[in-house]
Amino acid sequence: MTGTLISLISILIGIIAANTFGFFNKKYSFGFIGNTLIGVFGSIFLIKSFGRLGFDPWSIMQNETFNNWLFLLNCLVSILGGVIGLLFVNYLNYKINKKAAN
Repeated sequence: MTGTLISLISILIGIIAANTFGFFNKKYSFGFIGNTLIGVFGSIFLIKSFGRLGFDPWSIMQNETFNNWLFLLNCLVSILGGVIGLLFVNYLNYKINKKAAN
């Protein structure tokens, strides 16, 4: 696996997590396309923010070896990024609609 493939897998995991969370919690859903976009950006943002701690895709493939534990941590952070992104956008949507109603 290359670092680019790991990055794409991380983004796909973020998309799946956001869509799954939105499916089971209709209150937080923005539809398939909205959840997909939020999953992409939430996963990328969290991986880029915290990936410097040592679980970014290029650290996973350091010295041409594959580190399973770092990859698992990367996947978990991608899941968390998709879900947190959905919650954050829902919070922003609530605040904007609340101000518009006043």
